[in-house]
Amino acid sequence: MFAALMKFMRDNNVLPRISDTERQALEAGTVWIDGQIFSGNPDFKSMLKEPYSKPSDEEQAFIDGPTETLCRMIDHYDVISSRQVPENIIQYIKDQGFMGMLIPKEYGGKGFSTLAISTIMAKVNSYNPAVGTFVVIPNSLGAAELLNHYGTDEQKRAYLPKLASGEYVPCFGLTEPTAGSDAASIRAEGVVYKDASGEVKIRLNFRKRYITLAPVSNLISLAFQMHDPDNLLGKGEYPGITVVMLHKGTKGLENGDHHMPIGLSFYNGPIIGKDVEVSVDQIIGGPDYAGQGWRMLMEQLAGGRAVSLPAGAIGGMKLTAAATGAYSVIRHQFGIPIGLMEGVQEKVARIAAFTYLFEGARVYSCSALDAGEQPPVVSALLKYASTEYGQKVLIDGMDVFSGAGVMQGPNNILGGGYASAPVSITVEGANIMTRTLITFGQGATRCHPYALPMVKAVEENDATAFRKKLLGWLMHTGTNFVRSKIRGISRGFSAGSPESGAVATYYRRLAWASSRYALLADLALYLVGSKLKARGNLGGRFADALTWQVLAFSALRRFKAEGSKQEDLPLLQYSCEYALARIQEAFEGIHANFDVPVVGWWLKGPSALFLRLNPLSRGPSDKLIAPAAATVQKFDEQFRRLTSDTAPIDDDQPGMGRLMKAFRLHNDVQPLLGRIRDAQKSRELPRGLEFEVVDEAVQRKVLTPREAVRVKEAEEAALAAIEVDVFTPENYFQTPVAAKE
Repeated sequence: MFAALMKFMRDNNVLPRISDTERQALEAGTVWIDGQIFSGNPDFKSMLKEPYSKPSDEEQAFIDGPTETLCRMIDHYDVISSRQVPENIIQYIKDQGFMGMLIPKEYGGKGFSTLAISTIMAKVNSYNPAVGTFVVIPNSLGAAELLNHYGTDEQKRAYLPKLASGEYVPCFGLTEPTAGSDAASIRAEGVVYKDASGEVKIRLNFRKRYITLAPVSNLISLAFQMHDPDNLLGKGEYPGITVVMLHKGTKGLENGDHHMPIGLSFYNGPIIGKDVEVSVDQIIGGPDYAGQGWRMLMEQLAGGRAVSLPAGAIGGMKLTAAATGAYSVIRHQFGIPIGLMEGVQEKVARIAAFTYLFEGARVYSCSALDAGEQPPVVSALLKYASTEYGQKVLIDGMDVFSGAGVMQGPNNILGGGYASAPVSITVEGANIMTRTLITFGQGATRCHPYALPMVKAVEENDATAFRKKLLGWLMHTGTNFVRSKIRGISRGFSAGSPESGAVATYYRRLAWASSRYALLADLALYLVGSKLKARGNLGGRFADALTWQVLAFSALRRFKAEGSKQEDLPLLQYSCEYALARIQEAFEGIHANFDVPVVGWWLKGPSALFLRLNPLSRGPSDKLIAPAAATVQKFDEQFRRLTSDTAPIDDDQPGMGRLMKAFRLHNDVQPLLGRIRDAQKSRELPRGLEFEVVDEAVQRKVLTPREAVRVKEAEEAALAAIEVDVFTPENYFQTPVAAKE
């Protein structure tokens, strides 16, 4: 019976077919906490024991030392205006070893942890992404990482020390005009042949684009499709995608031209090759790794997506939280700080909560990578969610800054990041594709306890294994059906919680969400099956539900790891309520669009009604807004902790420097302003802004003359901080291009 059923499922494509490239992607990396969610019954106690690390003393010294020095060297507006990173800054990056942070010490690198590398990337990128690319690219997918894992001993000795010192500036050539998110479809071709002397070589023809650091790179890792018509390498006529190293100046190789990325421009451009001849020894890993390029890329991207782009996005969130919290306090309208107006307060609260949430996810996931995990699904969802919400945070910040946000110049803090946000959303797998194809498409097969083993059993025609996995899967579904109903009725109380107090409700509701998610995932795999690939909107909703479960737990993990600080509780509550509301929204979308007979009717009708009447959350309540916003509206230990590892800015610097000075001075005089307000309430002083009655406060002995000076200094700093740049006509207008006759 099971053999016949297995044959029916194979012949009718009930289970998704897996291509060779998909299989390599599925087999890359590890299953992490995403597997707990797909189980329907996550073990939160074991998940709370997962590492939540800190940089080592050596790493923290580098973060506080050379990294801060680098940031202080950057004239942000000059880099933006000129589109050039000064040579002395590039040389400092090389001399201090920024380009070799992931390279082992034995080859001259720093050998830093993933968490430290991510923290350094976030710090530099939060100040200037153009400079940041000289730190990010050498320490992400490319020559150093691939050589470190797959290079021959000879290649490691020859290349890694020069990459660590910056003698080699690397870039990675993957994207092409016809191969973007579908990177496996690259057309760059390398034909294997023997030259006149009998040496086996490769002749390359390619056209790459969107390659960061390409204009200044002298070592290119190039991905291409290998064609070996005479099977000289013994891998067949078409071994597959291969990665080779090319040196600048190689005959037929062109690099040096620039694309112009939107917003904060950085070095990015095309790479073109016509009849470029290289030795097979330049294949990363040597000839034995011909055709192994796709596997190599998938294995490294399995964890790598959680590092560079999330670091940049979350570094930007921290900067926005610091700037917006400060600006909302020193900017007054209608007689009060704008940060006390509920509309503005709501945006500040959202910025602070998202920053808290995503920083927790960054540290938690990087800690997992350092512990040996390589979770491709969590990496993918963190990349798309952090860059998407990094943009949302910037939009909220721009709304709070209002006119000061849209006037360009050295004093504009957020405008460049706002304009550049689409870049991170697009690169390393466009978010549209990552959400609708990769996250659930890969997760449903890889993270599910039975799906991939079932597919393998069918492909291998193993009836015994098929029977065991099928019965196990059916039991899994039945258990989650019962579990989800009980947890739904009890609103998660039946699941229990590893923590007591105010946070217990979030563990219970996440357990409830997981059981429902596992059940819906099973129904999708059973009833939609192989068509899931084409059902991108449905897959995207499953991806959203998975993403927000991972993010919510990451916030809980952060709260626990940092000692359950009660002052952070409003941020945790806001984050979790928001996440649960997004999970609820995803579930409602799945129910409404589950277009299959019978079960679809039930999900769209009676089940959807109960789902709406008994939601996981309706989102953060208004009561959470003021306390969440307040976490970044005081210049205190909490503010410094929540916005830590952003670029240091001196008081005399435009933009962020003068804003932080005003914020600090404003915070210092709060007790004095409080005395003025008390005197106004007792009618000892007239009504109005505190700063407007300072002189009279001195006359009435509410303030001493010295205290009045402090209040006036704070007000002057605030007025300077809210000013925008003014340009003379000579500085404003660019030299026009001569008109055509």
